[in-house]
Amino acid sequence: MREMVKKATRESFGETVAQLAETDPNILVLDADLAEATKTSIFRKKFPERFIDCGIAEANMIGIAAGLAACGKTPFAASFAMFSAGRAYEQVRNSVGYPHLNVKIAGSHAGISVGEDGATHQCCEDIALMRTIPGMVVLNPADHYEMQAAVRAAAAHNGPVYIRLGRLAVDSCTQDVEAPFEIGKGITLREGDDITIIATGLLVKEALQAHKALQAAGIQARVIDMHTIKPLDRELVVKAAKETGHIVTAEEHSVIGGLGEAVCAVLSEELPTPVTRIGVNDVFGHSGPAADLLREFGLSAENIEGTVKRILKK
Repeated sequence: MREMVKKATRESFGETVAQLAETDPNILVLDADLAEATKTSIFRKKFPERFIDCGIAEANMIGIAAGLAACGKTPFAASFAMFSAGRAYEQVRNSVGYPHLNVKIAGSHAGISVGEDGATHQCCEDIALMRTIPGMVVLNPADHYEMQAAVRAAAAHNGPVYIRLGRLAVDSCTQDVEAPFEIGKGITLREGDDITIIATGLLVKEALQAHKALQAAGIQARVIDMHTIKPLDRELVVKAAKETGHIVTAEEHSVIGGLGEAVCAVLSEELPTPVTRIGVNDVFGHSGPAADLLREFGLSAENIEGTVKRILKK
């Protein structure tokens, strides 16, 4: 088993892109005046000649990335999720998605855990936006090790990829996973037949903590790490629904357009199954310490545990 690491996935992203660039001269990095925050500063330090600071002009940054991709390069374009997925949405759609160019877009500081930056920067809509773009792969890794694997997979994939990065340093939770990371394939972290918890990103660790508490109460919950939101692992979702009868989804994102809705769409077509979604419930966030906000918005192991118990009691 690998050692436990406490690290923000944005830092793991910056380190891994810089490592890949050592053997791949086509990798370049673009940032929108946020290199220290997105941790692309790690790449800038090692490869200053392959780093482009586009200033506070995210739409322009995506356009430049598209041009580089059209010339055979593999650009990683990074900014806060609110800007790379939000402000630059039109450019991502028309300049990257429509011609299906090989651009990797990083959305850092996503979700409620941005904390004190407040509602304007707590992007809980980025996954929904990126899911709507035809051909876009959407990745939301859970921890340091999964982010490393996701960045490598994104670089190897020929086509546009959106990778969600977190600000908050988190303990790793996939260090004992033996299954290889594969785009479009979720990972079953814990087995169980009573109910299934499908989690993504920061909520994977919370789901595992909930599993431990539920197990102590005699409840066997299956836990699935759904690191790829698009393309979704339909086969794994249907299998879990068939074998456990009820699904709980958990995400640090709006319940509108995220993992929960993606799971509901699959099951409504393949195997109608009750689904309970845990996420941000059609509200904006607000400023506050990240840990407090996660608890306030129900994005915690305690809420997952309580939700499962209420469902099974019914």
